Amino acid sequence: MNEASEALRDRGQNQILCDNLWKVMVRLSWPAIVAMVLYGLNAVLAGIFVGRYVGEDAMAGVSVAYPLSQISVALGSLIGTGAGAVLSIAIGRKDTRTQQRLMGNVHYLTILCTILYMVIALLFSHQLVEMMGGTGPSLALGEQYYRVTVYGAFFWIYGLAANMIVRAEGKMKSAALMMAIGLLADVGSNFLLVVHLHWGVVGAGIANNIGMAVYTVIGLLYFGRGFASFKTRMLAVFRDKDIVKSTLGLGISAFIMTIMNLLQAVLVFNALKQYGTLLDTAFYGVVYRIFTFLLTPIFGLMRALQPVAGINYGAKQYQRVIKSYWVFTAAAIVLTLPFWLLSMISPDPVLNLMLPNQHFAAAQLLQFRIYMAILPVLSIIFTAMTFFPSINKGKPAAILGIARQLVFYVPVMLFLPRFIGVSGIYFGSFAIDSVMIVWTFVLILKEVRNLHSMEQNRQKVTVLTV
Repeated sequence: MNEASEALRDRGQNQILCDNLWKVMVRLSWPAIVAMVLYGLNAVLAGIFVGRYVGEDAMAGVSVAYPLSQISVALGSLIGTGAGAVLSIAIGRKDTRTQQRLMGNVHYLTILCTILYMVIALLFSHQLVEMMGGTGPSLALGEQYYRVTVYGAFFWIYGLAANMIVRAEGKMKSAALMMAIGLLADVGSNFLLVVHLHWGVVGAGIANNIGMAVYTVIGLLYFGRGFASFKTRMLAVFRDKDIVKSTLGLGISAFIMTIMNLLQAVLVFNALKQYGTLLDTAFYGVVYRIFTFLLTPIFGLMRALQPVAGINYGAKQYQRVIKSYWVFTAAAIVLTLPFWLLSMISPDPVLNLMLPNQHFAAAQLLQFRIYMAILPVLSIIFTAMTFFPSINKGKPAAILGIARQLVFYVPVMLFLPRFIGVSGIYFGSFAIDSVMIVWTFVLILKEVRNLHSMEQNRQKVTVLTV
């Protein structure tokens, strides 16, 4: 690393440790938000291309298979979130050994996860899509789309993990630029394969793989050519027990969160198959994509929060750690309000992007609004899911992720739709997230008290030392 790069790195770290947190939030968050919006556009644009240029059956098939394709995203998040948290803490502690060997361990975990996932997914793709509620055309088309994404699993896992590590350095602009290039590759490939060559859902899957392959190539070049703020080697593969253990321990909450969303999707799509129609399945798929896309600003703030909380925690600046959570959560709530209000007031144009020429019944619009109603205050949960691993405490985030699905979602989705039909999916989701927000807030207050205590002890030790 040359002197200019090292000076730039030190300046960035000093800003995170010393500058006004609102200024730090703005400086780090806007490129992170841009990056996550660009990443979220992948799913929205795939839905638009499939819904408009392939058809309703294809949209239902891709909707059923889409949560399965997120398994590779879960694995990428496991590695990327964990390695990012390890890196942030190592930077705060000035632990150069961990920094130098981190990417070699990321490569090892990526290869291992890719092999295991591909073998299982390709052997059981039909059963997995069927488990999701796929039947008839949606089963056949969903399996086609899913198998294509599985062939590109390495790119999904490594591309996402590498980008998350770049964000953990605090280099949000670089991460956003990488995602922008990947998105352009995805859109261009969709336009060619789906619109012009009429490759249908297979073309949409290949286009997604191409976009992720671009992320991967850029990530390999970024770390291999010395652009990172820490020393690493492009093709190194290490297996350090302490780094692997920390990476998996701190990344498990992000993995569980995505896998639990898959469990949620299994319950929802099977309820739709039993109590609804093919249009209900396509409609929910569209609602879920819009909902997830509107969350992307929160996801951007989550990524920016990680280095701020992690580096300050590593440096034992516990008051700044506490304040960082409140600053980023408040910003997330405010940022989501305009887009949320627009979709709540006039949902038809938004829904018509992926389901063109559809007349939506009053019941469907009510379902959409109920599902979306709690979105802004979900910031409390999502920032907490980043906050806990960033301060070396992955357990609370993991418990929240598991409990949301197993304790609440399973019983609600098994029984509520029996009594009120498809609407039970939307009302049930609203009720569950309301409970989760209260529970998360209680856990955060408990952790804030703990950090206050640590700060007081640190000050006492400083006084005694002086």
